[in-house]
Amino acid sequence: MSTSSVSKGCFVFKPSAKKKKTSLTVADYFNKGLKDSEGGEMRFESCQLLWQQMKSETEQLQEDLNKKLFDNLTRFLRQSHSNFHEKKDSWSCRMRSSEIPTAALVLGVNVTDHELTFNSLSEVLHDNITPFVVLLQAKECPGIKQLLQKLLTQLMGRSADVEFDEEEDHVAISQSKMNCSLASLAGWYRKVTKKTNSPMKKTNSPSKKRLSSSVHWQSPPVVVLFKDLESFTASVLQEFIVISSQYIRDLPLVLVFGIATSPMIIHRLLSHSVSSLLCIELFQSLSCTEHLATIVDKLLLTNHFPFKLSGKVLQVLITIFLYHDFSVRNFIKGLQLSVVEQFHSQPLSVLCCSLPDARKRTKNFSHGQCENIRHLSSFMSYVECQTPEKQVKLLTSDSYLKERTQKFLEDLHSYHENYIPVLRCLHHFTSILPKYPLGKQIRELYCTCLEKKVWESEDYNSALLLLRMLAKDELVATLHKCVDVLKPCSGKQLGSALVKLEAFLVHFQSPEVESLGGMEDEDTSPQKALQKKTDLYQLQKTLLEMKETRRSKKPTKFESLRLEVVDFIDSLVREYLAPPEMQPLHEAVYFSAASTLRRHLNAAPRVALHTALNNPSCYLKSLECDGGSVSSAAPDICIAYKLHLECGRLINLYDWLEAFATVVGSADRSDSNSSKPVYEIIHARFIRAVSELELLGFVKPTKQKTDHVARLTWGGC
Repeated sequence: MSTSSVSKGCFVFKPSAKKKKTSLTVADYFNKGLKDSEGGEMRFESCQLLWQQMKSETEQLQEDLNKKLFDNLTRFLRQSHSNFHEKKDSWSCRMRSSEIPTAALVLGVNVTDHELTFNSLSEVLHDNITPFVVLLQAKECPGIKQLLQKLLTQLMGRSADVEFDEEEDHVAISQSKMNCSLASLAGWYRKVTKKTNSPMKKTNSPSKKRLSSSVHWQSPPVVVLFKDLESFTASVLQEFIVISSQYIRDLPLVLVFGIATSPMIIHRLLSHSVSSLLCIELFQSLSCTEHLATIVDKLLLTNHFPFKLSGKVLQVLITIFLYHDFSVRNFIKGLQLSVVEQFHSQPLSVLCCSLPDARKRTKNFSHGQCENIRHLSSFMSYVECQTPEKQVKLLTSDSYLKERTQKFLEDLHSYHENYIPVLRCLHHFTSILPKYPLGKQIRELYCTCLEKKVWESEDYNSALLLLRMLAKDELVATLHKCVDVLKPCSGKQLGSALVKLEAFLVHFQSPEVESLGGMEDEDTSPQKALQKKTDLYQLQKTLLEMKETRRSKKPTKFESLRLEVVDFIDSLVREYLAPPEMQPLHEAVYFSAASTLRRHLNAAPRVALHTALNNPSCYLKSLECDGGSVSSAAPDICIAYKLHLECGRLINLYDWLEAFATVVGSADRSDSNSSKPVYEIIHARFIRAVSELELLGFVKPTKQKTDHVARLTWGGC
């Protein structure tokens, strides 16, 4: 474009320095939302370090829990095709019957955890059994053609790990041009194993050493893992099994079925003629509840990690597990979210670390961090119980507060060291009682003890009554378990308790107590009278005599000793199992925001959707709160939603459109001379808003009236 400037010339404009786009790190996102940014970096580093330790512990636990299952599967796979080349009698029989070795792996209904289990199993098989492992999902195999294509693609893609020369590379590259059939797969397998076992090719590449090592034998099997057997189409499975059985002589194939429900699903999906082609062996994984019990025991009921959960938070996580998904993986994610929320929302979470580090950090506290301590409810409760002089020093002197804070941290650490062993001892006693008054699992007892003083509950008192009637063998066995629990604490505060329990065991082994432990009262005349035929009066008299005899009877040494044991356990509970809210500064290590956790993990989409449509200002900050009225500035779907709330079960589309146009088009009509184009635009916007509401499930077309839609939600006239 030309310029009409008075003077023409050449002007140089230096480009402004472009700001380099800096990518935000996780720490930036973490520190951005902190209410109290002081110590933000230290909180983020502590959070990362703590979760890495907990994550490594969970991964090790999962490995240990799956080890037995994977060992059994590995043994089965080693035996399935071990005599593929020797062609022994058993293998000849299997070839004649065309049976395919099949492992039915029952993993349970926690489907979200199956992915992790199958990935770990695939790695174990690939490292110890065979390089030919295939993972198949039902959504990727709608037909037999797609299943075979996926099978060949994964195998020949995996063959890159065991390629030995350019010829085999050519085989892998040209896989897209090959026919997707088991005949081509058998030929490819024959070539690969022939190259692998060739004596001339044994030392040229690390891949050959890997395949020809002692871990992988000659002609390793081809393992096909069906992750979700219930989701596969029955016809696809049947066709694949029938075709595979024809090539079992040339291809050592092994199938692994991932089952979430019951092994009977195999016979429901497959006909008898097809299932007879399988040599099935059943494998059962560890129960998800047992897995959860191990996770709780190793992560929460331990002093290795300073982070703790309050009773309500733990109850939320367990409730979601028991009533929603049975997923240990989601439980761990909830635990991770709790860790992040604690360090993000609590400024004093810098003290959620080891005791020596917490002491060092306390010494470097600023005045603002000291004020954060003074605002804690547990600290204020502690201050109220002190003398006026100490109250003044705690509220005004930062140096004195730091000294007391170190003492609080030491007491909190000692509290946790004593809490867990005594909790385990109480669980050993209550878990053998009928009807389990305090819960069968230790996590139930733990939740109860975290929320309140357990000794004030009726269940606890009923448990004590039952404990006072325990038999000698049960009582002695439980005492031995408690001694084993307290032995690691022998040099600490619970050392005296350990000595006392060992003394009880010695007393129970004395001859007098042993002779009286299981004996009945020698005077059995009332009991003998009950065995005779008698009338109602004599029966009532006999029962009264028995009652009086029991009252006047002097307790034996065994009964006295049993009462002493129960009273001693009760004293331990009252001394060491106080709720954590009674400990000053417990907020630094206990996460208690159960509502926040429930909102993230157990969301209510219907409530959130209604809030977003009925009051969009909650999410769109640019909109002012309209107090319930229909605003033209709101999105179209929000306007249509508010108008449909005023209608009954059937909504007239024309009336709905007129109301929508009244709200939306008033400003546009005043600015425009012609209302026709404006109305057409409003009509299009209305159609789109109604379509979105139909997609969300609020309305649907109806055949009762062609110009009406039916409302699918409650409310209205």
